[in-house]
Amino acid sequence: MTETKRRVGVYVCHCGGNISDVIDVQKVVDGVANIEDVVVARREMFMCSDPGQNLIAEDIAAHNLDRVVVAACSPSLHEATFRGTLKRSGLNPYLYEHVNIREQASWCHKDDPEGGTRKATRLVAAGIAKARNLVPLDPVRVPVTRAVAVVGGGIAGLRSAIDLAKSSFEVHVIERAADLGGHLARPGRVYPTDEPAQDLLTGLLAQARSLPGLTLHTETELVASTGYLGNFRLTLQGPSGEPRELTVGSIVLATGFEHYQPSLGELGFGMSDRVVTLPDFIERLDPRGPTGGQIVKDGKPVQRVVFIHCVGSRQLEGVHVPPEGGRLYEHCSRVCCTTALFASIELARKFPQVDIFDVYQDIRTYGRGQEDIYEAAARAGVTFFRVAGDAPPTVEIDASGAITVRLVDLLTFNEPIEMPVDLVVLVTGMIPRDITPLIEMFKLPRSPDGFLQEVHPKLRPVEVCVDGLFIAGACQAPMDVAEAAASASAASAKAACLLGGDVISLDPFVASIQAELCDGCGLCLAECVYVKALTRAEGETVPVVNTALCKGCGMCAAVCPHEAITVRGWEIKQYDAMVDAIVATGGHP
Repeated sequence: MTETKRRVGVYVCHCGGNISDVIDVQKVVDGVANIEDVVVARREMFMCSDPGQNLIAEDIAAHNLDRVVVAACSPSLHEATFRGTLKRSGLNPYLYEHVNIREQASWCHKDDPEGGTRKATRLVAAGIAKARNLVPLDPVRVPVTRAVAVVGGGIAGLRSAIDLAKSSFEVHVIERAADLGGHLARPGRVYPTDEPAQDLLTGLLAQARSLPGLTLHTETELVASTGYLGNFRLTLQGPSGEPRELTVGSIVLATGFEHYQPSLGELGFGMSDRVVTLPDFIERLDPRGPTGGQIVKDGKPVQRVVFIHCVGSRQLEGVHVPPEGGRLYEHCSRVCCTTALFASIELARKFPQVDIFDVYQDIRTYGRGQEDIYEAAARAGVTFFRVAGDAPPTVEIDASGAITVRLVDLLTFNEPIEMPVDLVVLVTGMIPRDITPLIEMFKLPRSPDGFLQEVHPKLRPVEVCVDGLFIAGACQAPMDVAEAAASASAASAKAACLLGGDVISLDPFVASIQAELCDGCGLCLAECVYVKALTRAEGETVPVVNTALCKGCGMCAAVCPHEAITVRGWEIKQYDAMVDAIVATGGHP
């Protein structure tokens, strides 16, 4: 217990029934109202609403509160909301404690409301105990370099760079290829506008080259990075071979994707020049492509074409064989169905004499209005066959080069189908590009599918766990051109907001060292998982915390034998007080 008297306000939220349908909220309020230093204890249907926040602000003024505890949902949702309420009311925003009684009591104890209520009471009591030991904190302030590096020069990278340059930021696009545009530079057309992809790219490049402060670095790779949010120091390797240093405040990763490349013999791939991938077929179909838009066999127009979906997507162990040293790709690539149907409609329009067959597991023409493309393909004469995921079609090529596709059609109640065809188009999926050096450089997380993982798909959809880094486009997941551009604009907006001022304010929950207690054992240095967040100069005993890099994980504090290092806002004495409060209100929660 602290000797200084506090004035604590406690507020328990019904969460619209998410909490109160299980927890007796009034009983929780009554159970903590008489705890030492609690001046006011109330309940409210929605604490996060304007009336709920106003209630807190009014009590701070009327009762001279100096600490606030809110028992509600997850702190990841509304901890910042209530800190803002304290700040507007003239209190230090870090004199606030959030108690999660939704996930930790209501949702996990639906079968035991009485026990859940007791647990909620103990958790709130622990929150009060911690609040009594809180001290005012100031945000960590990091100086800002008003420059952004965009890694990748495809549609997402260019869109993001243009948006940032228009907002008066210095922007550097880093592209390892000799040309910009990525997959957009290939012949083909963009759905749904039917605009030639290369025309779209030409417009983007003209914009990019006209903007002051936007520099395009081709044949250049990002090979090293030091520093932190607001002040990243990058090393670039250009065509000259000489390294170049660059300082930026933020980084947008727009590294794109790869098309799945079937292995030799997979569905006939590599065994005949008339078994092609969908990207190659689209190039052939385009008048600007290598065949001038002609689809021929032995110098004559083809008569029968089959599209086979999910090649490199939705793969099953025991059914599909991964490439040597590779992996199975279980994810749906989302855009393949629409692209294949769009190509089949274009084929039917240009060559109405061609019989077109479509072999699929599921048709997924997602998005507003895109169901129409499936109907348009059917009206254009495309014949559909549906197969089971564990019984894919086979492609056989005889000695004369004749191609036969065999399958079991679910639409005709498992009827065996055998069809001779002139051309097989493998609808290949989108797979993660190999960016292992960048992933290792920044310690980036990946999704189970191998793409870069965002912090939260709804709340923080273009952010990664490394402060100052954002992701844009298909490096995150399969996307079409419109989605990639939207994602890029979101990433650039986030970066612009971050670098809009002279400094960036970060939460103060970082490691702090009491030099008089430190004996220089170095255990904390060995335990720190964040690069250079904790360092010690040669000849010095006491380590130094880089507050811009420290994430407050507490690993260093856990191994310190002398309690010389702790985390601000989560000090050991605060933990001790919480445990004592749980015991005092009935033991283990």
